[in-house]
Amino acid sequence: MTQTIDRRRFCKLSLGAGLLATAANPSSAPILAQNNSTSNATSSFGLHKASASPIKIRSIEVLRYGQDHFIRTTSTDGAIGICVTNGREYLFPLLKELVIPYFIGKDARDLEMLVDGVYRVNSNYKLAGLAFWNCVGWVDISLMDMLGHVANKSIGELLGGVKRREIPVYISSTRRDTTPEEEVDIVGKRMAETGSKAVKMKVGGRMSRNEDAAPGRSERLVALARKTFGDRVTIYMDANGSYDVPRGIEIGKMLEAHGVAIYEEPCPFDEYENTKQVTDALKITVAGGEQDTSLARFKWITSNHALDVVQPDINYHGGLIRTAQVAQMAATANLGIAPHNPKTGAREAHLLQFASWAP
Repeated sequence: MTQTIDRRRFCKLSLGAGLLATAANPSSAPILAQNNSTSNATSSFGLHKASASPIKIRSIEVLRYGQDHFIRTTSTDGAIGICVTNGREYLFPLLKELVIPYFIGKDARDLEMLVDGVYRVNSNYKLAGLAFWNCVGWVDISLMDMLGHVANKSIGELLGGVKRREIPVYISSTRRDTTPEEEVDIVGKRMAETGSKAVKMKVGGRMSRNEDAAPGRSERLVALARKTFGDRVTIYMDANGSYDVPRGIEIGKMLEAHGVAIYEEPCPFDEYENTKQVTDALKITVAGGEQDTSLARFKWITSNHALDVVQPDINYHGGLIRTAQVAQMAATANLGIAPHNPKTGAREAHLLQFASWAP
């Protein structure tokens, strides 16, 4: 049963070291398999350094405060880790029945092996995909937080060392129901309020098979945004998988003509060869990967340079460990990484921790 905790008790439980301590040869073969195993993905992050003794997991609970839900992990010695979920309460039965039981009684220092083991146990691999890995991600984040409390280290330090304490940010609009004039006005006001010098807006219609949100909206929006904001503002555009290859390239060249810096998800996210064709045809930086949960597919993407920047979502992809493995793949291929996270407030704490370490 989901439990409710009061605000004062939640703050006492959550304000600790873990979350808050610090702001090969490419193959062109078709993608045929989905291997989610972490066992051969990367070298160890050395989580046993967090403690000389085992950190046994006693309980993993789902808590609620208002409209927010949290995963609280407790060790047999009383150490606590917290993850603020990204919503999706409809996944809680999957979390409670298939994910949480596997972790109980295990040593949290073995997290790298555990996120592999929960995929294989009881044929959970038959459920591989965003819904399953999102549940694992919540547990992974809470366990990393708990390890941080025990070791008195930030998650960035646990992963291998803090490389940065500041990151550039942009404001993002998720709307397609506005006219170009309305959108530029709304975004412009937010930029003035925040001082942001970069913005991301939407083109296309979201998995829309070349249909725009409104006829001509994308072309008009891009041109108006550049004219209004000038050359000192960095502009990104997200298509959310709206296009096939010819239209994706056509839109990409239009974005290039207006000096847009990043073109996100031109083709449906699982059309990897099509995405690579678009990337190969353009000079603009092409990004994507927020919906992907397969390490093997990320390996294909990075080895074949199907994208210039990979964007795994830390929740969707199964947590910090698996996302860190994607970061290592990207670094090996000399690609960028910018994890997807549309949330704000405490829900972005794990992203900031990851960014402090990311290669």
